Amino acid sequence: MPVLRRHRRTTVAEARGAASAYRGGMSRRIPRAVSLAASVAWGELRHDPARAVLLGVRLLPARVRRRVRPVERWLAVRARATGPGAAPSAVRVSAPAGRPVRPVPGRVLHLVTNSLPFAHAGYTVRTQKLAEAQRAAGLDPHVVTRIGFPVARGVLDAGPLQIVGEVPQHRLLPRWLPYGQGPSLARNAELAGRLVERLRPAVLHAATDHGNGRVALALRETYGLPVVYEVRGFLEETWLTQDPARSRRDPVYRMRRELETHCMREADLVLTLGAAMKAEIVARGVPEERVLLAPNAVDETFLAPPPDGAPVRARLGIAPDEYVVGTVGSLTPHEGIGTLLHAGVELRRRGVPLRLLIVGDGPERAALQRLAARLGLDADGTALFTGRVPHDQVRFYYAALDVFAVPRTDERVCRLVTPLKPVEAMASGLPVAASDLDALRELVEPEVNGRLIQPDSPLSWADELEMVLYSHKQRLDWGVAARAVVARERTWDRVAATTREAYRSLGCA
Repeated sequence: MPVLRRHRRTTVAEARGAASAYRGGMSRRIPRAVSLAASVAWGELRHDPARAVLLGVRLLPARVRRRVRPVERWLAVRARATGPGAAPSAVRVSAPAGRPVRPVPGRVLHLVTNSLPFAHAGYTVRTQKLAEAQRAAGLDPHVVTRIGFPVARGVLDAGPLQIVGEVPQHRLLPRWLPYGQGPSLARNAELAGRLVERLRPAVLHAATDHGNGRVALALRETYGLPVVYEVRGFLEETWLTQDPARSRRDPVYRMRRELETHCMREADLVLTLGAAMKAEIVARGVPEERVLLAPNAVDETFLAPPPDGAPVRARLGIAPDEYVVGTVGSLTPHEGIGTLLHAGVELRRRGVPLRLLIVGDGPERAALQRLAARLGLDADGTALFTGRVPHDQVRFYYAALDVFAVPRTDERVCRLVTPLKPVEAMASGLPVAASDLDALRELVEPEVNGRLIQPDSPLSWADELEMVLYSHKQRLDWGVAARAVVARERTWDRVAATTREAYRSLGCA
């Protein structure tokens, strides 16, 4: 294996040397980025003024941008309902012109929407940790993000190559970005094709959403490389939760579902996060033997002894004798944080010395903070909203908790998709209180490592949390059991081994 590694992996020195060369062209990058951003802004201004203004806000200096954060959140919510991606175009992305390549065994090209360090979410953490584990397993992973990222997010000095945790991250940054999903993805495929010719990967590993899958399938048509499509969620279902007026009859929903299903059926192999997700994929017509599980996981950092949570608690003004129930993640409607806030009101009424710690950011944060104020949870500091926390600091916030809460709503997307953050909490030795939904039953075994609670019922959550909080030994036992199951079944090393075997079955590892 060591000999194979030397011959087939991009060395860190090579990658850093290339990145250094690109950094030397900083002055050349800014005009290109400005041109790309201008093309995006012009297209959005013509077709969707809200998205155009949103881009402008994101280009403001950080100090100014912080002052208009509520405006940015409002624009982000409004822009999601419109814009070039709202009505996806034809299923097929035209294959780019290209020349034959001789694949390098074990070299993987991950096609993703966004990545660290410019986007922080479960999606980007999963990409990074999986690639790092693959590298440790002897593979040679590279990541390429969607065309225009991260310039479209206001990062004007981004270069074509960045090294993140020893993983090469490639950016597709043309001078001009076509408007509309069809033209944009066609240009994406063209630029990604040039990258394929330089890197000569043995496999194309595309992750949700369908845009990445369709580009990978177009590249397969040109270069004959196998495609693995990794289903990390069902974004058409998430789209439904963002507006009560939306329904499964909506043309946007139907088209997005069609596009996702097309990628699943056409891929050589499909990876997904859990059994409920696999069942959904098989129900869409994908042969069961072509669907493999690659669950959300943790690395050795989370399996190390947890840090002392006392400093975080002290900094937040939490007394040693107070109980802390909390959650970490993106604040979206289907996360059900409102249920937890209402349960907190009932627990405080009963005299439980409780704090609710909400770590993260997202489109629902402002609404949730207003709800907490109406419920009187902000006046006495019962509800604490920290905003986004750097990933390397998040373990200290887990350590400040007594119980990790996953109060997801009874939406179809929540019944299907298994999230990452509860896995990190379990690895940190925390018991998990979660909504009683199929996807969460895959993580929580009642009375063994946590408790399942009726979703969307604040009274049920108050009753169950009260019992768990006052059962100190039980909480400790459940935390030990939670950590053990993660260490046994859900490490990135194990997931990397699964992907390596998947590639091997396709003859490319």
